[in-house]
Order: sequence, then C-alpha cells, then structure tokens
Amino acid sequence: MGSTDTGAHDRTQRWSALLALAAGAAAALVPLLFAGLRSFALLGVGLAGLAVGAAGVWWMLTRHGLVRVLAGALSVVAPAVVLVLYASAGLLWVVLVSLALCALAVSAGGAALSRDTQPGGPPGVRVTPPRSPFLIMNPRSGDGRVGRFRLKERAEELGAEVHLLDTAHHEDVVALARRAVDDGADLLGVAGGDGTQAMVAGVAAEHGLSFMVISAGTRNHFALDLGLDRDDPASCLDALTDGVEIRVDLGFIDGRAFVNNASFGTYASVVQSPAYRDDKVRTILELLPDLLTHQRGPRLAVRVGGTAIDGPQAVLVSNNPYRMGDPAGLGRREELDAGVLGVLGVKVDNAAQAAGILRGRHGPGLTVLTAQEVLVDADEPEIQAGVDGEALTLPTPVRCTIRPRALRVRVPRRRPGVPRAKPPMDWRRLRRLALARERPVADPQPSTPGRPDGGTGSSR
Repeated sequence: MGSTDTGAHDRTQRWSALLALAAGAAAALVPLLFAGLRSFALLGVGLAGLAVGAAGVWWMLTRHGLVRVLAGALSVVAPAVVLVLYASAGLLWVVLVSLALCALAVSAGGAALSRDTQPGGPPGVRVTPPRSPFLIMNPRSGDGRVGRFRLKERAEELGAEVHLLDTAHHEDVVALARRAVDDGADLLGVAGGDGTQAMVAGVAAEHGLSFMVISAGTRNHFALDLGLDRDDPASCLDALTDGVEIRVDLGFIDGRAFVNNASFGTYASVVQSPAYRDDKVRTILELLPDLLTHQRGPRLAVRVGGTAIDGPQAVLVSNNPYRMGDPAGLGRREELDAGVLGVLGVKVDNAAQAAGILRGRHGPGLTVLTAQEVLVDADEPEIQAGVDGEALTLPTPVRCTIRPRALRVRVPRRRPGVPRAKPPMDWRRLRRLALARERPVADPQPSTPGRPDGGTGSSR
C-alpha cells in the first residue's frame, strides 16, 4: 500500500473511531436529556420484558397443552407491553433513537478496527498438481449440484477419476476411498455433504494423502471455514491445477473422524426420531418438553479436563471452537489449526436460567470451554449423537479427541471466502485511534528487482 493510500486509510480509521465514540456517547445522552431519571426506568422495563419473554419461551418449550399456549402468548405479549409502555410515556422515539445510535456506534467502531483484522486460517503452500486424483461425488447432494455444475465432466477433463455414488444403494465411501488408495490415488476428494467429507478425510489423514473439498453439499460448513466458494462448487476444482495445501486439525469421536462437530443431547435425540423427517416442527414440539426436563432420554455427564458438566440438555463438541463474541459470526470458526476442541454445553433447568442465556457466553446455563479431549458419559449404555449431520448411536462413554494438523487439504490458490478474524469491540483502542495525531508516512521501500510489488512470495 502506498503512502497516500496508507494516509487516507489512517484518516478514515480515525474518523470512524471518532464517529463510533460520538454515537456511543449520544446513545447514552439521549435518554438522559429527554427522559431524565426515567431513563433508568426505561432500561429496567426493557430488561424485565426480555427476561419475561425468555421465560415464556422456556415454558412454551417445556410444557404441553394449555400451559404451552399461554406461555407462547406471554413470550409475545411481554415485549409488546414494553413497547406500549414506552409509547404511552411518549418515550418510544427516545428508545428507538438510542438503539439506532448504538447500532451506528458498533458499525463505525467495527470499521475503525478493521485495519487490525488479520487473515484467518492457516497459510497455504504451493504444491504440484496431483498425478492420480480420485473424487467421490454424490449426485443427490445439494439438490443435484453435481449435475447442475457438470462437476463430473469438468473433473475428468482435469485428469481426475470420478466415482458417482449409487443413490439407490448405500455405498461404503470409506471402502471406496481405501480401494482408491490401494490403486495408487495420491489425492482423495468429495463432492457431497459434510458427513461424507469427514469419512473420506479420515482415510486421507490415515494415509497421509491430500484431501480436496468440493462445495456440493447443502450447507457446506467445512467448505465455509476453508474459504471456498459455496455458490460455485466448480471453482473448487481449480485446486487440481492451481492449488495450495493447508494443514488443518481433525476431530475424532470413538475413532471416527469429524471435520465440523459432534452433538449430543436434545438435538441429537430429536433428529433421530422416525417422525422427524415427515414433520419436523411437530416432532420437535412433542419431544422437547420431556427432553429438556430429563423425563426422556439419557442424563449426560461431560468431563472437559478438570471441569464437569452434569446433566446438560445439549452438548456440542467442535473441531476448533466456534466464534461466540459476534452474533453475526455464529457458525464460523476463526481457526482450523488451533489444536483444540471447542465445547459448548447448555444446561437450563428453569425459567430464570433460560432468561440468563440472554447474557450470552456469560450466562449461568452456558458453558464454553476448549480442550484436547472430551468425555461424554450417560446413565444409559448408549447415547445418540449427530456427527457432521450423520445420526449415530454410540456406546458410553464417548471419547472425543483432536489430532492437530492431521489433515492435508488442497484448496484453490484463489478463493474468495478466506475467513477473517473480526476483532472484538475495544472502546479503549477506539479512543486511542480517535485522539491519535496523524503521523507522517515514510516513503515506500523500493521494490525487489524482478518483483514489482516487492513482496516475499506469500502462499496466499
């Protein structure tokens, strides 16, 4: 970046920080100026409405019949009553303006701190094209993406051997991958769901081979965190001719690999119900009350290092932790090579704890940890689990581990979605940025001969 561009960026950053601080201060001052001492009442009424609404949702999920109907009505009426009270006091506009200023402060603050943002994910190393790639493709994944994007034909044009799964019969993808390795494949790849990706990735890691992800599934969570283009799965095939290799961690549950997560408890039990596929909403509403109140299903006991979680309704063990501080980033992982499992446990036994969940990761019913090993036990000999979207029944106790950098993943050198770690809102840093005087920018260093950009040949 040249000196002019750098100076302009610094000025933009400073003004964004100033705007964030001004908007934040105004958000606090507007209620004080126009509501006075009533501003504290406004805050109290709003928090009370949120708490009552959350309690209503909890009762709706854990009760049947008339009580459920009344609780559902309460969860709707509580916030509506808060708005009516604000309006009757002539202060609704004050609340709305204050909320808008808060949103502006957060947005401007995020823009000011964006310069601190670093590219996420492990660096890539340029590699030569594979000699004998073998790709498994599921023609039904993602509503037929394999056919719509002509993935089989395009891959074969690039020299890959492609096996289309027979959807009429259940084929063993692990056996297919092992047979390909025996036949001399030096790269294994999958165009399909995350569950299929995980099974073949386990074989690739076992044999030290490169693995390739083609985003042809429905959700493509693994592809998302690898930065692949989920809207154009054909672009993933560029890894065959112009690829880089990255090392990522691989999770294991009782020896079976997973690339995203393994879930236990309420969600895992619901999705394994025979009625779930035919009527998801009705099945969830029928099963949740008994599952959440421990009247049905096993009682879980989870040990994460020296920490025990007794009786959680739901547990999620992930291959590297999911982002928690940014609601917009839920479902994303900042890193895939941190060498730790993420653990999210939810234990809510009453309406008060349900309301406490509103505090996010600091809520009393929410446990957020990291570890290299997690042990999930229960008061029954078997428990149900969802592993990368696949429903399994496993003997207890279940042991989850992680193998750091066990998987070599080949991705296109040019890919649009490499995740960036969004910095947390830091008001002290914003103040320093806003008050900092503009410093003169030194002239750029002359570029290295033969390299107009003076770069060092980054693999990205």
